[in-house]
Amino acid sequence: MSTHRSTWKRRERDAARLFGARRQVGSGSCGQPDRSRSDSTHDRLFIETKMRASSSVRTIWEKTAALAKAEGRTPVVMLYAKGKTGALVVVHEMHLAAVATELATAPGGEVEPSPLIQDVEPFHPGDGIGPPGDEG
Repeated sequence: MSTHRSTWKRRERDAARLFGARRQVGSGSCGQPDRSRSDSTHDRLFIETKMRASSSVRTIWEKTAALAKAEGRTPVVMLYAKGKTGALVVVHEMHLAAVATELATAPGGEVEPSPLIQDVEPFHPGDGIGPPGDEG
């Protein structure tokens, strides 16, 4: 069963609003070179919103959330992939600020600026995934 168009549009609006932005109309299919393909109008974040009936990442997070709740802790899922640098941090939007604070104040864990600012790793120059104009 497909998802109604207004449902995924609402989720794109919700995601953009969380970061103080607006939904980018026609983001993925417009193909206009002067417009971002992000789902939001945010100046610094490229937000891609996906709506699925089910997701393995969501299932892992829900199982972790149940365990964390029993211990009175905040659920965080760290996803690593073989041969890839870094991890993807999965948290619920209601826990995002608390998790960011924990990360920023972790003893001995000085948070470096995002490597995406200086370097496109884990994306490789010339693969068409890095920033525009970065041909390596």
